[in-house]
Amino acid sequence: MKIIVLGAGLVGGPMALDLAADEDFVVTVVDKNKSALEKLREKADIKAGTADLSNPETVTNLVKDFDLVVNSVPGFMGFNTLKAVIEARRDVVDIAFFPEDPFKLHDLAVNKKVTAIVDCGVAPGMSNVLISYAAEQMEYVYKVRIFVGGLPEIRRKPFEYKAVFSPVDVLQEYTRPARLIRNGRIFTIPALTEVEELYFPQIGTLEAFNSDGLRTLLKTIKAADMAEKTMRYPGHAKLMEAFRDTGFFSDKEVQLDKNTKLRPVDLTAKLFIKDWRMAEGEVDFTVMKIIVEGRKQTKSTRFTFDLFDRRDEKTGIMSMARTTGYTATAAVRLLANGLYKEKGISPPEYIGKRKDNVDFMLRLLRERGVVYDIKEEIF
Repeated sequence: MKIIVLGAGLVGGPMALDLAADEDFVVTVVDKNKSALEKLREKADIKAGTADLSNPETVTNLVKDFDLVVNSVPGFMGFNTLKAVIEARRDVVDIAFFPEDPFKLHDLAVNKKVTAIVDCGVAPGMSNVLISYAAEQMEYVYKVRIFVGGLPEIRRKPFEYKAVFSPVDVLQEYTRPARLIRNGRIFTIPALTEVEELYFPQIGTLEAFNSDGLRTLLKTIKAADMAEKTMRYPGHAKLMEAFRDTGFFSDKEVQLDKNTKLRPVDLTAKLFIKDWRMAEGEVDFTVMKIIVEGRKQTKSTRFTFDLFDRRDEKTGIMSMARTTGYTATAAVRLLANGLYKEKGISPPEYIGKRKDNVDFMLRLLRERGVVYDIKEEIF
């Protein structure tokens, strides 16, 4: 099977390496960064090409010669890239996490007979799969909570944070209003709000704040109460709130002088990236806790899913890249093996409706050292 990975970044690269290790796949990676492509070619039998992936027509023509596409471009260009792939009638696994509603492309994907699995990372991604897996076993869902964060093991002031994804995409988590469900209705509140603390034995206390991570779950999972919270080291939310409220994260142009305009968020991202870039050999971890409570066979039942993952010391691949990327490559293998065939836009929770699909995903993740602890209890 000929597979093309669009984007050779910190997640796209590890995905390409994982897929290239499978003798059934011939993998090509396309990016504008020639240096990133060369590094991948040094590590595995991977074909590489350079292209401007911001041009949808280029993308459509590029992917026509492949059997399956993995979309790993930055979020701001993700929607148009996915649309271009669908126009080419190619099945796709997408981790661009664009802000637009992916269901707007559903009819197009159905008409083109394309399977497009979107938001297929760790959260959104496996969080959706596991929530759906629990919900399918219940007559009614009372409450859903997602707590997730990716952080450096060594804390360094002032941010105590490092970014695996594009800084601009991260900053959107702090500016985009958070949608959640209360009393069965969708509410919108500011991000960075309702801060609470959680303790994890592996790392200590983290803070969790509202973020807009439910995405497709708002439409696909019927629950009385549902929210996602991003986790950071304590104090991070207040610091980001100060930057946001002062205007440093604004995407509205500011006139500096007669000839110069800029978006504050672009300058902020450029400045932050110096502190947010992972240093060579630096260790990161990913932690996630998912709680789903509901009624199962007349009994109040709670499912708890826990993940704690660290950077792979052997390969040097960051934890956030592992937990995100290997979810997507598991979905690629789900398609390649003919285990999932639904046409149209498929958020990961559609995969979670079938136990065999969930078991397949969990097994492939476990083989790569990404292990979810699953607990079911009556309360």
